[in-house]
Amino acid sequence: MKKKTSKVVRYNRWGYIFLIPFVAVFIIFQLVPMVTTVYRSFFENYRSGLKVIGPNFVGLQNYVTLLTNGDMLKYFGNTIIMWLICFIPQIIFSLLFAAWFTDPSLHIKGQRFFKTVIYLPNLIMASAFAMLFFTLFSDSGPINSILMQLGIISEPFKFLTHAWSARTLVGFMNFLMWFGNTTILLMAGMLGIDTSLFEAAEVDGATSKQIFWKITLPMLRPILVYVVITSLIGGLQLYDVPQILTSGTGDPARSTMTMIMYLNKHLYSKNYGLAGALSVILLIITGILSMLVYRFTTVKEEN
Repeated sequence: MKKKTSKVVRYNRWGYIFLIPFVAVFIIFQLVPMVTTVYRSFFENYRSGLKVIGPNFVGLQNYVTLLTNGDMLKYFGNTIIMWLICFIPQIIFSLLFAAWFTDPSLHIKGQRFFKTVIYLPNLIMASAFAMLFFTLFSDSGPINSILMQLGIISEPFKFLTHAWSARTLVGFMNFLMWFGNTTILLMAGMLGIDTSLFEAAEVDGATSKQIFWKITLPMLRPILVYVVITSLIGGLQLYDVPQILTSGTGDPARSTMTMIMYLNKHLYSKNYGLAGALSVILLIITGILSMLVYRFTTVKEEN
Protein backbone atom coordinates (compact mmCIF):
# COMPACT_ATOMS: atom_id res chain seq x y z
CA MET A 1 0.00 0.00 0.00
CA LYS A 2 2.84 2.37 0.85
CA LYS A 3 4.58 1.59 -2.44
CA LYS A 4 1.44 2.46 -4.43
CA THR A 5 1.03 5.69 -2.47
CA SER A 6 4.66 6.67 -3.11
CA LYS A 7 4.25 6.02 -6.84
CA VAL A 8 1.17 8.23 -6.97
CA VAL A 9 3.02 11.00 -5.13
CA ARG A 10 5.93 10.67 -7.56
CA TYR A 11 3.63 10.95 -10.58
CA ASN A 12 1.87 13.96 -9.05
CA ARG A 13 5.24 15.62 -8.54
CA TRP A 14 5.95 15.40 -12.29
CA GLY A 15 2.57 16.93 -12.99
CA TYR A 16 3.39 19.91 -10.78
CA ILE A 17 6.78 20.26 -12.47
CA PHE A 18 5.16 20.42 -15.92
CA LEU A 19 2.74 23.08 -14.63
CA ILE A 20 5.58 25.39 -13.54
CA PRO A 21 6.09 27.05 -17.02
CA PHE A 22 2.37 27.83 -17.35
CA VAL A 23 2.12 29.18 -13.79
CA ALA A 24 5.24 31.32 -14.29
CA VAL A 25 3.94 32.79 -17.56
CA PHE A 26 0.51 33.41 -16.03
CA ILE A 27 1.96 35.21 -13.00
CA ILE A 28 4.44 37.34 -14.98
CA PHE A 29 2.31 38.30 -17.99
CA GLN A 30 -1.25 38.20 -16.63
CA LEU A 31 -1.57 38.27 -12.85
CA VAL A 32 1.10 40.94 -12.15
CA PRO A 33 -0.13 43.32 -14.93
CA MET A 34 -3.73 42.88 -13.76
CA VAL A 35 -2.89 43.67 -10.13
CA THR A 36 -0.76 46.64 -11.25
CA THR A 37 -3.62 47.96 -13.39
CA VAL A 38 -6.07 47.77 -10.49
CA TYR A 39 -3.52 49.48 -8.22
CA ARG A 40 -2.89 52.33 -10.68
CA SER A 41 -6.63 52.91 -11.16
CA PHE A 42 -6.74 54.50 -7.68
CA PHE A 43 -4.11 57.12 -8.55
CA GLU A 44 -4.06 60.37 -10.47
CA ASN A 45 -1.23 59.97 -12.94
CA TYR A 46 -1.15 61.84 -16.24
CA ARG A 47 0.94 64.20 -18.34
CA SER A 48 -0.01 67.84 -18.88
CA GLY A 49 2.23 69.19 -21.60
CA LEU A 50 5.78 68.48 -20.45
CA LYS A 51 4.74 68.22 -16.80
CA VAL A 52 3.92 64.85 -15.21
CA ILE A 53 1.14 64.97 -12.60
CA GLY A 54 1.21 62.32 -9.88
CA PRO A 55 0.97 59.60 -9.03
CA ASN A 56 -1.39 60.95 -6.37
CA PHE A 57 -3.85 58.71 -4.56
CA VAL A 58 -7.42 59.76 -5.41
CA GLY A 59 -9.41 56.68 -4.39
CA LEU A 60 -12.44 56.05 -6.61
CA GLN A 61 -12.29 59.44 -8.34
CA ASN A 62 -11.16 57.94 -11.66
CA TYR A 63 -14.15 55.58 -11.64
CA VAL A 64 -16.54 58.42 -10.81
CA THR A 65 -15.09 60.51 -13.66
CA LEU A 66 -15.62 57.70 -16.17
CA LEU A 67 -19.09 56.72 -14.99
CA THR A 68 -20.37 60.31 -14.93
CA ASN A 69 -18.87 61.03 -18.33
CA GLY A 70 -21.29 60.27 -21.16
CA ASP A 71 -18.48 59.27 -23.50
CA MET A 72 -17.92 55.85 -21.92
CA LEU A 73 -21.60 54.90 -22.19
CA LYS A 74 -21.66 56.04 -25.80
CA TYR A 75 -18.58 54.02 -26.70
CA PHE A 76 -19.95 50.99 -24.86
CA GLY A 77 -23.13 51.30 -26.93
CA ASN A 78 -21.07 51.54 -30.13
CA THR A 79 -19.16 48.39 -29.17
CA ILE A 80 -22.32 46.37 -28.44
CA ILE A 81 -24.03 47.52 -31.64
CA MET A 82 -21.08 46.54 -33.85
CA TRP A 83 -20.76 43.22 -32.01
CA LEU A 84 -24.44 42.45 -32.66
CA ILE A 85 -24.06 43.38 -36.35
CA CYS A 86 -21.23 40.84 -36.49
CA PHE A 87 -22.58 38.09 -34.23
CA ILE A 88 -26.19 37.69 -35.40
CA PRO A 89 -25.34 36.76 -39.03
CA GLN A 90 -22.25 34.90 -37.79
CA ILE A 91 -24.22 32.46 -35.62
CA ILE A 92 -26.94 32.01 -38.28
CA PHE A 93 -24.54 31.24 -41.14
CA SER A 94 -22.30 29.12 -38.92
CA LEU A 95 -25.24 26.94 -37.84
CA LEU A 96 -26.39 26.55 -41.44
CA PHE A 97 -22.96 25.61 -42.78
CA ALA A 98 -22.25 23.30 -39.84
CA ALA A 99 -25.60 21.53 -40.34
CA TRP A 100 -24.99 21.13 -44.09
CA PHE A 101 -21.45 19.83 -43.78
CA THR A 102 -22.33 17.34 -41.03
CA ASP A 103 -25.46 15.97 -42.74
CA PRO A 104 -24.41 12.71 -44.46
CA SER A 105 -27.64 12.56 -46.48
CA LEU A 106 -26.71 15.67 -48.51
CA HIS A 107 -23.52 14.12 -49.94
CA ILE A 108 -21.87 17.53 -50.43
CA LYS A 109 -18.85 17.24 -52.72
CA GLY A 110 -15.64 19.16 -52.11
CA GLN A 111 -16.28 19.63 -48.40
CA ARG A 112 -12.59 20.05 -47.59
CA PHE A 113 -12.27 22.81 -50.17
CA PHE A 114 -15.30 24.72 -48.86
CA LYS A 115 -14.21 24.31 -45.23
CA THR A 116 -10.78 25.70 -46.12
CA VAL A 117 -12.29 28.67 -47.98
CA ILE A 118 -14.63 29.43 -45.08
CA TYR A 119 -11.79 29.37 -42.55
CA LEU A 120 -9.23 31.30 -44.65
CA PRO A 121 -10.47 34.83 -43.70
CA ASN A 122 -9.67 33.97 -40.08
CA LEU A 123 -5.99 33.71 -41.05
CA ILE A 124 -5.87 37.16 -42.65
CA MET A 125 -4.63 39.99 -40.46
CA ALA A 126 -7.26 42.50 -39.41
CA SER A 127 -5.08 45.35 -40.69
CA ALA A 128 -5.03 43.82 -44.19
CA PHE A 129 -8.80 43.30 -44.05
CA ALA A 130 -9.39 46.89 -42.95
CA MET A 131 -7.18 48.33 -45.69
CA LEU A 132 -8.92 46.14 -48.28
CA PHE A 133 -12.37 47.35 -47.25
CA PHE A 134 -11.13 50.93 -47.00
CA THR A 135 -10.09 50.70 -50.66
CA LEU A 136 -13.24 48.85 -51.80
CA PHE A 137 -15.69 51.24 -50.12
CA SER A 138 -13.86 54.54 -50.64
CA ASP A 139 -15.57 57.32 -52.60
CA SER A 140 -13.73 56.35 -55.79
CA GLY A 141 -13.53 52.65 -54.97
CA PRO A 142 -14.84 49.69 -56.98
CA ILE A 143 -18.08 49.31 -54.96
CA ASN A 144 -19.20 52.86 -55.72
CA SER A 145 -18.16 52.45 -59.37
CA ILE A 146 -20.23 49.27 -59.74
CA LEU A 147 -23.28 50.81 -58.04
CA MET A 148 -23.07 53.87 -60.29
CA GLN A 149 -22.69 51.79 -63.43
CA LEU A 150 -25.75 49.75 -62.47
CA GLY A 151 -27.71 52.96 -61.98
CA ILE A 152 -28.44 52.26 -58.31
CA ILE A 153 -26.83 55.54 -57.20
CA SER A 154 -26.09 58.69 -59.17
CA GLU A 155 -23.10 59.83 -57.12
CA PRO A 156 -20.58 58.11 -54.85
CA PHE A 157 -22.00 57.07 -51.48
CA LYS A 158 -19.72 58.04 -48.60
CA PHE A 159 -19.77 54.79 -46.62
CA LEU A 160 -17.33 56.03 -44.00
CA THR A 161 -19.13 59.30 -43.29
CA HIS A 162 -22.46 57.76 -42.27
CA ALA A 163 -22.75 56.19 -38.82
CA TRP A 164 -24.69 53.07 -39.72
CA SER A 165 -22.83 52.31 -42.92
CA ALA A 166 -19.49 52.62 -41.08
CA ARG A 167 -20.72 50.43 -38.22
CA THR A 168 -22.07 47.88 -40.69
CA LEU A 169 -18.72 47.71 -42.47
CA VAL A 170 -16.91 47.07 -39.17
CA GLY A 171 -19.43 44.40 -38.19
CA PHE A 172 -19.33 42.79 -41.65
CA MET A 173 -15.54 42.60 -41.61
CA ASN A 174 -15.54 40.91 -38.22
CA PHE A 175 -18.26 38.55 -39.43
CA LEU A 176 -16.13 37.50 -42.40
CA MET A 177 -13.06 37.01 -40.24
CA TRP A 178 -14.67 34.94 -37.50
CA PHE A 179 -17.66 32.99 -38.85
CA GLY A 180 -15.32 30.31 -40.25
CA ASN A 181 -13.90 29.67 -36.80
CA THR A 182 -17.41 29.49 -35.32
CA THR A 183 -18.47 27.08 -38.07
CA ILE A 184 -15.60 24.72 -37.24
CA LEU A 185 -16.52 24.78 -33.53
CA LEU A 186 -20.19 24.05 -34.21
CA MET A 187 -19.27 21.29 -36.66
CA ALA A 188 -17.14 19.66 -33.98
CA GLY A 189 -20.09 19.86 -31.58
CA MET A 190 -22.52 18.36 -34.11
CA LEU A 191 -20.16 15.52 -34.98
CA GLY A 192 -19.98 14.68 -31.27
CA ILE A 193 -23.75 14.06 -31.04
CA ASP A 194 -24.72 10.40 -30.92
CA THR A 195 -26.10 9.46 -34.36
CA SER A 196 -28.51 6.98 -32.79
CA LEU A 197 -30.56 9.97 -31.58
CA PHE A 198 -31.08 11.14 -35.17
CA GLU A 199 -31.86 7.62 -36.36
CA ALA A 200 -34.45 7.14 -33.61
CA ALA A 201 -36.04 10.49 -34.45
CA GLU A 202 -36.27 9.59 -38.15
CA VAL A 203 -37.86 6.27 -37.29
CA ASP A 204 -40.45 8.13 -35.21
CA GLY A 205 -41.23 10.28 -38.25
CA ALA A 206 -39.54 13.53 -37.21
CA THR A 207 -38.77 16.02 -39.96
CA SER A 208 -35.33 17.57 -40.54
CA LYS A 209 -36.54 20.82 -39.00
CA GLN A 210 -37.84 19.04 -35.90
CA ILE A 211 -34.58 17.09 -35.55
CA PHE A 212 -32.57 20.32 -35.75
CA TRP A 213 -34.66 22.23 -33.19
CA LYS A 214 -35.42 19.37 -30.80
CA ILE A 215 -32.16 17.39 -30.88
CA THR A 216 -29.28 19.25 -32.54
CA LEU A 217 -29.66 22.64 -30.84
CA PRO A 218 -30.27 21.30 -27.29
CA MET A 219 -27.27 18.98 -27.62
CA LEU A 220 -25.18 21.91 -28.90
CA ARG A 221 -26.00 24.09 -25.89
CA PRO A 222 -22.57 23.77 -24.20
CA ILE A 223 -20.63 24.72 -27.35
CA LEU A 224 -23.15 27.49 -28.14
CA VAL A 225 -22.64 28.98 -24.68
CA TYR A 226 -18.88 28.87 -25.26
CA VAL A 227 -19.23 30.52 -28.69
CA VAL A 228 -21.51 33.30 -27.40
CA ILE A 229 -19.31 34.11 -24.39
CA THR A 230 -16.03 34.09 -26.35
CA SER A 231 -17.61 36.15 -29.13
CA LEU A 232 -18.91 38.65 -26.57
CA ILE A 233 -15.48 38.95 -24.96
CA GLY A 234 -13.91 39.41 -28.40
CA GLY A 235 -16.57 41.98 -29.31
CA LEU A 236 -15.89 44.04 -26.19
CA GLN A 237 -12.20 43.98 -27.13
CA LEU A 238 -12.92 45.20 -30.67
CA TYR A 239 -10.11 47.53 -31.66
CA ASP A 240 -8.02 46.80 -34.74
CA VAL A 241 -10.64 47.04 -37.52
CA PRO A 242 -12.29 50.37 -36.51
CA GLN A 243 -8.91 51.78 -35.45
CA ILE A 244 -7.42 51.24 -38.91
CA LEU A 245 -10.59 51.95 -40.88
CA THR A 246 -11.13 55.35 -39.23
CA SER A 247 -7.45 56.17 -38.51
CA GLY A 248 -8.20 56.03 -34.79
CA THR A 249 -10.78 58.84 -34.86
CA GLY A 250 -13.90 56.67 -34.51
CA ASP A 251 -15.65 58.82 -37.11
CA PRO A 252 -18.24 59.67 -38.17
CA ALA A 253 -19.10 61.58 -34.99
CA ARG A 254 -17.32 58.92 -32.89
CA SER A 255 -20.01 56.36 -33.85
CA THR A 256 -17.36 53.66 -34.39
CA MET A 257 -15.28 54.48 -31.31
CA THR A 258 -15.06 51.35 -29.14
CA MET A 259 -14.17 50.85 -25.49
CA ILE A 260 -10.65 49.64 -26.31
CA MET A 261 -10.06 52.58 -28.67
CA TYR A 262 -11.14 54.87 -25.82
CA LEU A 263 -8.75 53.04 -23.50
CA ASN A 264 -5.95 53.40 -26.04
CA LYS A 265 -6.49 57.16 -26.15
CA HIS A 266 -5.91 57.37 -22.40
CA LEU A 267 -2.78 55.26 -22.72
CA TYR A 268 -1.53 57.41 -25.61
CA SER A 269 -2.02 60.56 -23.52
CA LYS A 270 -0.19 58.88 -20.59
CA ASN A 271 -3.29 59.09 -18.39
CA TYR A 272 -2.58 55.80 -16.61
CA GLY A 273 -5.08 56.41 -13.81
CA LEU A 274 -8.12 56.70 -16.07
CA ALA A 275 -6.79 53.95 -18.33
CA GLY A 276 -6.47 51.60 -15.35
CA ALA A 277 -9.97 52.46 -14.11
CA LEU A 278 -11.43 51.91 -17.57
CA SER A 279 -9.68 48.53 -17.79
CA VAL A 280 -11.18 47.46 -14.46
CA ILE A 281 -14.65 48.64 -15.52
CA LEU A 282 -14.31 46.74 -18.78
CA LEU A 283 -13.28 43.62 -16.85
CA ILE A 284 -16.32 43.92 -14.59
CA ILE A 285 -18.68 44.51 -17.55
CA THR A 286 -17.24 41.48 -19.36
CA GLY A 287 -17.69 39.30 -16.29
CA ILE A 288 -21.28 40.45 -15.70
CA LEU A 289 -22.33 40.01 -19.34
CA SER A 290 -20.64 36.59 -19.52
CA MET A 291 -22.51 35.44 -16.40
CA LEU A 292 -25.81 36.75 -17.83
CA VAL A 293 -25.22 34.94 -21.12
CA TYR A 294 -24.37 31.75 -19.25
CA ARG A 295 -27.44 32.15 -17.02
CA PHE A 296 -29.89 32.65 -19.87
CA THR A 297 -28.42 30.04 -22.23
CA THR A 298 -28.33 27.15 -19.77
CA VAL A 299 -31.25 25.24 -18.41
CA LYS A 300 -31.26 23.95 -14.86
CA GLU A 301 -31.62 20.21 -14.60
CA GLU A 302 -34.91 19.24 -13.10
CA ASN A 303 -34.65 17.06 -10.08
